[in-house]
Amino acid sequence: MKIHFIGIGGIGTSALALYYLKRGHKVTGSDLVASEITHDLKKRGVKIFISNKSNLPRDLDLVVFSPAVPKDNPAIKKAKKNKIKCLSYPQALGELTKQYFTIAVSGTHGKSTTTAMLALVLVKAGLDPTVIVGTKVKEFDGSTRSTSSGLTLSSVEGSNCRIGKSRYLVIEADEHMASFLNYRPQIIVLTNIEREHLDFYKNLSNILKTFKRYISFLPSSGILVANKDDKNISKLKSQISKLKFKIRNYSIRQEEAKKLEKILKVPGKHNIYNAMAVLTVARELKIRDKTLLKALSEYRGVWRRFEVSKKRVGDKNITLVSDYAHHPTEVKATISALFEKFGKKKIICIFQPHQYQRVFYLFNDFVKVFRESKLDKVIIIDIFDVAGREKKSIAKKVNAKMLVETINRPHVVYLKKEAILNHLKKELKGGEVITILGAGDIYKLLEEF
Repeated sequence: MKIHFIGIGGIGTSALALYYLKRGHKVTGSDLVASEITHDLKKRGVKIFISNKSNLPRDLDLVVFSPAVPKDNPAIKKAKKNKIKCLSYPQALGELTKQYFTIAVSGTHGKSTTTAMLALVLVKAGLDPTVIVGTKVKEFDGSTRSTSSGLTLSSVEGSNCRIGKSRYLVIEADEHMASFLNYRPQIIVLTNIEREHLDFYKNLSNILKTFKRYISFLPSSGILVANKDDKNISKLKSQISKLKFKIRNYSIRQEEAKKLEKILKVPGKHNIYNAMAVLTVARELKIRDKTLLKALSEYRGVWRRFEVSKKRVGDKNITLVSDYAHHPTEVKATISALFEKFGKKKIICIFQPHQYQRVFYLFNDFVKVFRESKLDKVIIIDIFDVAGREKKSIAKKVNAKMLVETINRPHVVYLKKEAILNHLKKELKGGEVITILGAGDIYKLLEEF
């Protein structure tokens, strides 16, 4: 098939593009801006148009578009006019879930890490899964090889897609815009449920209703693997008790959690929860604990999830931690992990709030997290504007300066992103830990260190 992806720079959409590329299909794509992801895809042989114009190749069989792409996108309009089949990324992934024994990892936080951990356990157990995940996993596909179409895939460290030969498909199932309602898994992992994406859901009640509907798609032979310690999941379980599938609970209070804490190389209580979810699924798949513990002990983390590196700022050596955290709960968990691993060092946080609507709806939660943190310094930069997903009325009501002023602590300051490097050169003495947090383009700051 010839498939064109609109919004191919998205972490999920790009994973699906790689899936079809590795299956030998002809893949092209377009996006508004170039990024690390589009550069990786180019290296792998995907022709990419950086434009908002209707750059559609000829003789297409399918167009897949990111949910973030506006409905009036010229390429989508042209494809529909030409009667080319058009599917959103969740719809296209949903079609795949019907072809495999699908394990879907869901929840407000921890999806990417749990999906990656679970995938590596299945690989170690010889179950050879296909995996589609919303981050780059270091152990996936760094080799150069040819597809059936003769296209050579170049060497790129890590990937958000792995092709296996078995019946198993492991996916990260996102709740944003109710995307996961398109999927038909046999096993659902439910890590936690919290107020998020309130621009779409409006309130927690609607979030719970949508999760309930999603879980109801499990067949009678299906399994729900649920975090017993999460209060909102407990509410949900009481509503679905009459459904016929099996429910398998996990808790950080289980004896196995102590074993996992000892072997995990990634810090934080939240990662023990992620590993407990993986353990519970592995046992349902009859994977031996010995195999699971070996795989988890070798887990090195994934792209932008507490990713640690050594860097220099000017003539000063520092430790850099890059993390995708963009929700108050995730920020708090990452800060906790920083103190767990680097407690005796000076810790500086650079935070890029993600999406005006998220900051608006969760403003007080962000204020509380940073006001109560024991970080030595917090630098908050301008809010990352998500193209096509922001309401102008809300964007006028909130900004980074307002957040800093409301936090009202001397160690919390506002800076423009382009001023950060010079600021640090003057401030740093060497040996500090700098963490870069956010889901926007803050990771590009890494290139300046």
